[in-house]
Amino acid sequence: MKRALPILAVLAVLLAAIAIVNPFFLEPAGFLSFVRRAAPLVILAAGQYLVIVSGEFDLSVGSLVTVEVVVAARLIDGDEAATWPVLALLIVLGLFVGLVNGAVTTLLRVPSFITTLGMMLVLSGAVFLWTGGAPRGALSQAFRMFGRQTGWAVLTLVVVAVAAVLLMRANFGRTLIAIGDNERTAALSGVRVTRVRLIAFTLSGVSAAVAGILLGGFAGVSAQVGQGLEFQAITAVVLGGVVLGGGRGTVIAAMAGALTLEALFTLLNLYGVSGALKFTVQGVVLIAAVAAGAIRLPFLDAPKVKGDAHAVS
Repeated sequence: MKRALPILAVLAVLLAAIAIVNPFFLEPAGFLSFVRRAAPLVILAAGQYLVIVSGEFDLSVGSLVTVEVVVAARLIDGDEAATWPVLALLIVLGLFVGLVNGAVTTLLRVPSFITTLGMMLVLSGAVFLWTGGAPRGALSQAFRMFGRQTGWAVLTLVVVAVAAVLLMRANFGRTLIAIGDNERTAALSGVRVTRVRLIAFTLSGVSAAVAGILLGGFAGVSAQVGQGLEFQAITAVVLGGVVLGGGRGTVIAAMAGALTLEALFTLLNLYGVSGALKFTVQGVVLIAAVAAGAIRLPFLDAPKVKGDAHAVS
């Protein structure tokens, strides 16, 4: 939990700054509206954390989010009765893409950066081929309520967050971090490295599916709805103090990093800063976060033995 304190402090400062500029933010409706907007990125960051802390990357989640929204609109096409079957199909699709990423990375030994970059291109090309750049169909009102209605979005976020924390406190979380810390030592200790990483990639795909469902409801149908989200998720995880290369960091800090990033963008928007600078700001934050992560802070580092899990929640 100590490792989450710096990013939680930054988040608190940003939220206070937003409240000063926009007093409505202090009201429950205003704050919950912010949480609703941040929910998709927080969920993506939780899934990305599982992959990064194990020593890998997943660059396909943004394209997968777009696929989820486009497929949902095409299959539902305004039919309320089709909502729940399509929702189930979207979760299965996310699971399948994550499983393929994990299998190619772990079984075929293709670096995850290349695997998921290739998957990102495959999904982006498939969307363009299927839609011709102009998505067809429409989402039903039952589908859109998950992203539009604050209660559903917040509830979904809470469920995912609690599940992620419990997962990292279980044996799976400890072995996942141990693999990222020292894969060879973990394997010699009896950890099934391939299976654990396969599960991590699969859960990342499922998190992208859930984020896609929320974004589809909130932002509507677009062929660019997931554009750049993979980099935002990675930035959020790194901003939360999770070390690239794996082995150190907490899922709480990763999700707090996503909230912090969303708070920063909200504050810039309130001050009238052009949205065109969003990627510039994101790049600066990413570089600064990685540089800060290279600085060892003694009060955050408890005595540990190489190969041990450094954080589990």
